[in-house]
Amino acid sequence: MKKRSLLISSLLCSILFISCADDMDDEVRDPQYLEIADFIYRGMNDIYLYKPGIPQLADNYFTNNEDYEDYLKSMDSPEELFDSLTFPLDRFSFITDDYIELENSFSGISKTTGVDYRLYLLNSNDLVGIVRYIVPGSNAEGTGIERGDLFMQINGESLNLDNYQSLLSSPSVTFSIAQLNGNLIEQTGEEVKISSSQITENPILLQKVIETDGKKIGYLMYNSFVADFDAQLNDAFAYFKSENINDLVLDLRYNGGGRVSSATRLASMITGSNTGEIFAKKQWNESYQNYLLAEEPDFLFDYFTDKIDNNVPINKLNLNKLYVIGTSSTASASELVINGLKPYIDVITIGTTTTGKSQASVTLYDGKNFERQYANPNHTYAIQPLVYESVNANDIVVPYTGIDPDVEIAEELDNFGILGDLSEPLLAAAIAKITGNSQAQSFAAKKMQINYQEFKERGASKPDYKRMYIDKVPGIRSNN
Repeated sequence: MKKRSLLISSLLCSILFISCADDMDDEVRDPQYLEIADFIYRGMNDIYLYKPGIPQLADNYFTNNEDYEDYLKSMDSPEELFDSLTFPLDRFSFITDDYIELENSFSGISKTTGVDYRLYLLNSNDLVGIVRYIVPGSNAEGTGIERGDLFMQINGESLNLDNYQSLLSSPSVTFSIAQLNGNLIEQTGEEVKISSSQITENPILLQKVIETDGKKIGYLMYNSFVADFDAQLNDAFAYFKSENINDLVLDLRYNGGGRVSSATRLASMITGSNTGEIFAKKQWNESYQNYLLAEEPDFLFDYFTDKIDNNVPINKLNLNKLYVIGTSSTASASELVINGLKPYIDVITIGTTTTGKSQASVTLYDGKNFERQYANPNHTYAIQPLVYESVNANDIVVPYTGIDPDVEIAEELDNFGILGDLSEPLLAAAIAKITGNSQAQSFAAKKMQINYQEFKERGASKPDYKRMYIDKVPGIRSNN
């Protein structure tokens, strides 16, 4: 392994300083590109989960400096090189030319109007959006736009596949409110103009206790696994604990994932009695798996814990059953919680099939050991490759097709309901499952009169969309 590292190191020196005079037909490349390209290759060669499926990443693929250099120089950009080293079935590894934006997104910081939405495709080209919720503290709060509002026009233009991205990412967005009337979506004439601003979004959207049919049910709507808010998450569980809840409904319907450590802490707050036991196992590529077995075996597992940062004790509910609301927007770390808890407690899922993502990634920077503190000051490129697949204590992986619900019920355009209200269809279905009172969800059985299919949602273009990631590289099997 060290031999391979020395070869790559010598190749880098050759790339940066070799004269092009020997071959005047070679395209002269910017030395910074070659520097970035070498970093990308070294990172993928070292830790990429699907390394065995990429011939170019084999440790003996290049026999000399010239072959390696020619390969890097054959690419038009760092992005093209990264794509050439990515396994075709890998939906989630990515490269960014601005790791500052990436780091902000991991902390819940983004520029947004504060209108969270889902887009649906009405035909081959036209789109309709629906407001899912308003981010507290954003410019959208208090404007009159609310959950369940429809829109087909932004800034006076009808939404379609060609323009939706540019319109919805405008610095100022004017929503033309529409409504459903039978099999038609009609404009109401109301318009709401909202400017985008940078905000830090608290992933805890709602927490409350519902008392019904002799039960005290905790309800938590949690929209992202952001470590910066683990203390607030712990406070929410302190509240549920003080209220002596009987059951918990964990609403992850819009939660696309996030930091593995936060997912582990959440699972630990739910159970409370499994500290030190295996929450999840990590399966790395063969080279890395062998390295960790020998050098850092603890990095092969995530364990239930009893503390968050600064050794603050977690608030434990000691539940033996959990009700989770999930949809196609539910992914990665959310699915990790569901899958990781199943060997220990009953987990009942309500909603629709989840995304189906069990792999975690890590941010690699161009520097010693790929660490942030040593990042090359000449550029802001970073890569976020998938590095391991997670399975639970029983070696069960989240299906690639997603987790199917135990109680199937979808959000419909004509009946989104009010989040946290007993009449909201998905929450009503969860409560009905808890109480055994089937009448609690009878109102949710409605039939749509128009055809539509899910398309995109807010955040789909963000670098951390549906990602599950770890805090840092556990160790480097070769010298960088």
